[in-house]
Amino acid sequence: MDIKQLIGEATEYDKKLSLEAKKPKSWCKSVSAFANTLGGALIFGIADNDEVVGLENPNGDAEKISEIIKTRMDPIPEFRLRFEQVEDGKVLIILDIFKGEETPYYYSGDGVLEAYVRVGNESVKATSTELKRLVLRGRNTSYDSQISTYKVEDFAFSKLRERYKKWTGNSFDEKDLISFGLANEQGYLTNAGALVADESPIRWSRLFCTRWNGLNKSGGTIDAFDDAEYSGSVLSLIDNGEAFIKRNAKLMWRKTANSREEMPEYVERSYHEALVNALAHRDYLVNGSEVHIDIYDDRMEIYSPGGMPDGSIIQDRDPLTVPSTRRNPVLADIFNRLGYMERKGSGFGKIIGGYEFQINYDESKKPSFRSDRYQFTVVMPNLNYNVPQDVPQDVPRNVPQKKESNPLEIQILNMIKKDNKISTEKMAMTLGISSKTVKRHIKDIGIIRFIGRGSNGHWEIIDD
Repeated sequence: MDIKQLIGEATEYDKKLSLEAKKPKSWCKSVSAFANTLGGALIFGIADNDEVVGLENPNGDAEKISEIIKTRMDPIPEFRLRFEQVEDGKVLIILDIFKGEETPYYYSGDGVLEAYVRVGNESVKATSTELKRLVLRGRNTSYDSQISTYKVEDFAFSKLRERYKKWTGNSFDEKDLISFGLANEQGYLTNAGALVADESPIRWSRLFCTRWNGLNKSGGTIDAFDDAEYSGSVLSLIDNGEAFIKRNAKLMWRKTANSREEMPEYVERSYHEALVNALAHRDYLVNGSEVHIDIYDDRMEIYSPGGMPDGSIIQDRDPLTVPSTRRNPVLADIFNRLGYMERKGSGFGKIIGGYEFQINYDESKKPSFRSDRYQFTVVMPNLNYNVPQDVPQDVPRNVPQKKESNPLEIQILNMIKKDNKISTEKMAMTLGISSKTVKRHIKDIGIIRFIGRGSNGHWEIIDD
């Protein structure tokens, strides 16, 4: 029998051989964990090796389960009990626990009050940080939307105003701080507002960058070639982080019959997306930790505090199918309004997709992701590591030869079709590449020309 057929392919579940009525914590911690995360199911009557054993008194066990949940859980989560008759007349009990809205859900017993969360396929006791997060969720709010003790009048937002003007063409008014969720009408900043302010007062909102010597953090006589620590607005952290990567990443070129091709160590579009996601989705409830960029000879790693918001482990999932879950919705909305990220949550796909059309790409160079309960890390391989410098021109490439198959050129073409007055700067910011690269791709497309000059001009597609 396939257990997943009973509960659905995507449902988290635990198995119990029998009901341990005298040891309710052994299974109630799973009830707490499921209610505090995404829900799940407990199956009574199945051994750890998936052998169907059944229950001797399913009706009596069902009554005990219901009674124990009502007396030992606070608040009482929404649940459903159902019977499943399987082979040889054996009966199982399936206890469905639904995702709760009144978190945290505690188990009360033995003189203690404990809340549990789901991490991978385990139910573990919630840490103090996780409890704070559950309390916020139970109040239908988030860390970044909480009102801080900082006053608007004490801070400047020049980085925000500059980026907003550059991206939208409009000026950022004082009232926009309120409408964007960065301040309240009483003149106090939200935590998101404090993070965006030029001199951010949230001291653990920092970025540590290091170019290590070798393949790990112990490179010999010289451990690191370059390092920097940045603080201030999260917008300046993005700029400073990308500038650090650019000065520590080499660019190779390869000659072709008519021109030359770029062979970057790291893909700008990919590391831009990884850095923006690290700052937008990190867990700001974790004090004393910061986002890190670590560059080694063979790879770059971008680390952020806090695991997956839903408690899952990214290694156990297909990153291209993971739905968007915004830990900091106000901050994510600001990043979207400023053109740093999209609402639809395609970050993993962008990071991987940026690599797939590079000259030196193969499966060994595919970006990977790892997470645990406390952290999330994006690993981006160095595309030029251990690649011969003198690659013959006739060596087959891992990029499409037809221009219409180039994803960047398709996106550029689509943006021009949508807005024929769009600037190369705005296209560059959207794609996470330089204006120079945009202009080169426009030249390669060959069917686009600019008519007129400056803001009065427009793009024209010669032959679509």
